[in-house]
Amino acid sequence: MQPAHPAPDCTAILVAAGSSRRLGTDKLVWPLAGVPVLRRALEALLAADSIAAVVVVCPPERWNLLGFADFHKPVTRVDGGATRQQSVARGLAALAPGTRWVAVHDGARPLIEPADIDRCVAAALEHRAASLARRATETMRRSDAEDFSAAPVSREHLWCMETPQVFQTALLRAAYSAVAARSLTVTDEVSALQAIGARVKLVESRHPNLKITTPADLALAAALLTQSS
Repeated sequence: MQPAHPAPDCTAILVAAGSSRRLGTDKLVWPLAGVPVLRRALEALLAADSIAAVVVVCPPERWNLLGFADFHKPVTRVDGGATRQQSVARGLAALAPGTRWVAVHDGARPLIEPADIDRCVAAALEHRAASLARRATETMRRSDAEDFSAAPVSREHLWCMETPQVFQTALLRAAYSAVAARSLTVTDEVSALQAIGARVKLVESRHPNLKITTPADLALAAALLTQSS
């Protein structure tokens, strides 16, 4: 589903303030086919018809390593917080007045396709909130405290969450205010929305959209880029 018209007031918050400790190096500036991970994610957002502007939440030293130049859409940078939740809140605070829609995307997902971004925005315009996700296809099991297999988990109606996650800006701000007032910690924006009882439409991704967490992920992303080129 494509939006009937571009959403001129949809701004993306590109979250890239993490320390990348699990890789032992800065995964967000790691080159994938010669282009840093974070820059690939940013360029995909800028290529999406539904995105009018981007707020990049990252430290200045990371930003300066990326070789950014002029862009054909507005791009701004703001400092992040100690947690992802705090970083998204700072991105929300940096939105231009009157921004009606916001898409939150992880900087560590460099393979996102503009077409999937547009489909997710279109779903949000219809349902007020939407998130890209993929259906679970693997056999799922729950373990005990010692990592021994304990019980099977049905994969029916089970989804692996991805980004972007797109919301009516006022709705996301209300959700973030509510979780802050209750001292809750959420790992994504869908969790914040569900904390206030809001429904979020899941949009199945049509392209690989893996999150770079380990060196193996970097190698897989590079292989996928090679196949698609």
